[in-house]
Amino acid sequence: MSYKKIFLKSGKDQSLKRFHPWVFSGAIARAEGNPEEGEVVEVYTAEKTFIAIGHAQIGSIAIRVLSFEQEAIDHQFWVKRLKAAFELRKTLGLVTGEQNNAYRLVHGEGDNLSGLIVDVYAGTAVMQAHSPGMHFARYEVAKAMKEVMGDDLLNIYYKSETTLPYKAELGQENGFLLGGHAEPIAVENGLKFHADWLKGQKTGFFVDQRDNRSLLEKYSAGKSVLNMFCYTGGFSFYAMRGNAKLVHSVDSSGKAIELTNKNVELNFPGDPRHEAFAVDAFKFLDNMGDNYDLIILDPPAFAKHKDVLRNALQGYQKLNAKAFRKIKPGGILFTFSCSQVVSKDNFRLAVFSAAAQSGRKVRILHQLTQPADHPINIYHPEGEYLKGLVLYVE
Repeated sequence: MSYKKIFLKSGKDQSLKRFHPWVFSGAIARAEGNPEEGEVVEVYTAEKTFIAIGHAQIGSIAIRVLSFEQEAIDHQFWVKRLKAAFELRKTLGLVTGEQNNAYRLVHGEGDNLSGLIVDVYAGTAVMQAHSPGMHFARYEVAKAMKEVMGDDLLNIYYKSETTLPYKAELGQENGFLLGGHAEPIAVENGLKFHADWLKGQKTGFFVDQRDNRSLLEKYSAGKSVLNMFCYTGGFSFYAMRGNAKLVHSVDSSGKAIELTNKNVELNFPGDPRHEAFAVDAFKFLDNMGDNYDLIILDPPAFAKHKDVLRNALQGYQKLNAKAFRKIKPGGILFTFSCSQVVSKDNFRLAVFSAAAQSGRKVRILHQLTQPADHPINIYHPEGEYLKGLVLYVE
């Protein structure tokens, strides 16, 4: 199979030699054959030596690399990559265990499939394309996924309306690529939840907090717990299983609160320890007393791109400062950032500044990240997007 060719400027092949999976537009000298957005292209050095193959797109990331070998991007390619991803999740014990049937099957660059995210909930795969190339390849990917997973896969729901570049004008619609209207109850560490992939954020649930929720459970006994930005209530029902004294869930979205209440009810029907509030997080923190000795701050990404990084860091500082001021002495704070452009050091500095503002004595108990089914490609450190700290506040 022949592909159109992209030639790099002299000296602009160094990152590809280090296997970084992106080619930036400024590195390109010329293109042969005028490739269209989403098309598979071969990348060559200035000396006309093959170096990579990937999806072309408009924007600062001009090519998302699929392979550093000169191979066809065909059915066998997708099967090979998806099989490697599936085998890893089997190794992690996430596929066949009764305690878990929710996991991330494909984590973009972490699984050498730049631009593709796939989460699985009880036999339903929710696929998200973050690039035009993956959007155009969705049917091939779905076919290969079914071949790899067999009876473990019943439905594939494609949900990319909000993740594709709007300038691409792809006329994208969400919908099933395989199966139909399933609404299974998913299981994570033995706890049940509804994953709202039809109308919910991302793919319907944040499976990236699985390990961190388990850790929270161990700290919850006898505690008054506040779960800010609760979304589907994941941290809340783990806290309840950990024998928390009371759990309050807060989110500005009424739909999120509805889903939280449904998920709590699934696991702890009629339990009076839980109460949920649809209210702005900052307002809630301002108006609450020092009623809580365990607080979770897991906000949505404050920064989607580097232009707003400074504002995002100020947001994290302001949010954490409010929690530091209000948490009970001897309290524990779980605080997170899921912004890819916020580095671990930047986030820590924002939290440290907040601690200093509050005048409280604060110690780090744990430094948290994403779980193993969200692997980080060693050549693509940007893939480490989830940062968290567990802090003891005197």
